[in-house]
Amino acid sequence: MEKFSVAIQVLPQTNSKEETVRIVDEVIAYIASFDVNYVVTPFETVIEGDFETLMKIVQGFQDVAIRAGAPSVMSYLKMNYSPKEGVLTIDEKTGKYNR
Repeated sequence: MEKFSVAIQVLPQTNSKEETVRIVDEVIAYIASFDVNYVVTPFETVIEGDFETLMKIVQGFQDVAIRAGAPSVMSYLKMNYSPKEGVLTIDEKTGKYNR
């Protein structure tokens, strides 16, 4: 059971849908470069792992979007942290719904 999970929604302020998708893809590639479990959904990406690693991801993903060309970024986070008991994993929350 993981001790920390974060849902990240990144909204680069761009002039086109294609540019938005390209920049979000860069952010997802950045997340994938870490050794964490993650799932991409239509509205957000959920990551789970240890607190320190996920905080590194949170600290850096907006800069990734800016370096990829976004003039500004709006980001929304939801965090669940339980250092003693752990949190429900992605699979525990949604596994029964995956086909």
